[in-house]
Amino acid sequence: MNDRLTKSDIKKMEEEIEHRKLVVRKEALEAVKEARAQGDLSENFEYHAAKKFKNQNESRIRYLERMIKTAIIIEDDTNEDEAGLNKTVEVMFVEDGTTEKYRLVTTIRNNPLEGLISIESPVAKALIGHKSGEQVHVQVNDSFGYDVIIKSVENTPADDSIEIRKF
Repeated sequence: MNDRLTKSDIKKMEEEIEHRKLVVRKEALEAVKEARAQGDLSENFEYHAAKKFKNQNESRIRYLERMIKTAIIIEDDTNEDEAGLNKTVEVMFVEDGTTEKYRLVTTIRNNPLEGLISIESPVAKALIGHKSGEQVHVQVNDSFGYDVIIKSVENTPADDSIEIRKF
């Protein structure tokens, strides 16, 4: 795994684990207990649904604990005017002149539909450390790449409200 995460990411994951252990786990166990009391378990949909919910919660707890255990803690070490972690970068695609804005985030906060791209993605790797006005080549794979021009780099404070991705 070895995801590159910030201290803020770790804190948010620990809070979710605590909530799942203290609140969600109790609710799940109570739901299983109530469904079991209804009788025949082989045809009891509520029982099977409650067990599934309980197992999903336990799986999420294990997943988050494993992420924390194997995480590599990082901080943004780029200059203020360079693309880097938690910065919003506006780029223009050389091929067609269109522009896009991306916020560079850690892997667990990645959400391309919201303009949040992982620092592990090819475009982010290409952008990191570069400044406004620079043309950068993004190599997607062995046979495909494209060029972008960095239009602007904005410092954006770390945003704890960005949800941690669910799997």
